[in-house]
Amino acid sequence: MMERSTQTNEPARCATLLPILAALPQPIALLEVGTSAGLCLIPDRYSYTYGNHRVSRTSVGRSPPPVLSCRASGDTPLPETMPVIVWRVGLDLNPVDVNDEDQVAWLETLVWPEEMDRLANLRAALAIAKEHRPLVVRGDLRTDLSAFAEQAPKDATLVVMHSAVLAYLERPDRLRFRNSLRAMGATWISNEAPQVVSDILEVPPLLHPSGKFLLAVDGRPMAWTDPHGRSIDWIG
Repeated sequence: MMERSTQTNEPARCATLLPILAALPQPIALLEVGTSAGLCLIPDRYSYTYGNHRVSRTSVGRSPPPVLSCRASGDTPLPETMPVIVWRVGLDLNPVDVNDEDQVAWLETLVWPEEMDRLANLRAALAIAKEHRPLVVRGDLRTDLSAFAEQAPKDATLVVMHSAVLAYLERPDRLRFRNSLRAMGATWISNEAPQVVSDILEVPPLLHPSGKFLLAVDGRPMAWTDPHGRSIDWIG
């Protein structure tokens, strides 16, 4: 604990991001900041259930995908197909190597001990990440984002996303981050605690349910989400 910092990488958050990603103009170039091991960079490699609605991965590899279950409100625009992701990069100050047993053990330690379903999903997602190897690089979202964004294919929709990241930035850095996204013309998907982003979304104050994240696109609130991806309640 003296040598490490919290880097929870919850793949089940992809279940709350999928309705947004699938609705964007395809294909997608996906750039995640605060990516940890990059498990949220491969949402198209997992399968999902939203009650009776199922979305399955389109390709089959050696590793069976986790089936991520999410309760969705009735007005949530559930996807019929996976997003088409043609380019993906994850940026992190201290990226986690999925092939390093010690680093993977730390990720598992960050799962609450009673939540065995989360641990099983994490291990399944790690197996898929080892097979498909999303590119995860060391970098700082405050200084390195634009350089990586410029590498994205021009014929794809550039998406910059993050989840439970901005709490680690001071307010001036959050504002600069928002302004840099606007300047580069990327689609911005944020999934953060509402008190963290309330000063950068420029929207009227919202009464928010306790313990929920606010999912927003380009600063517009879209849904309340469970921090571990278990539910999505649409407000967009």
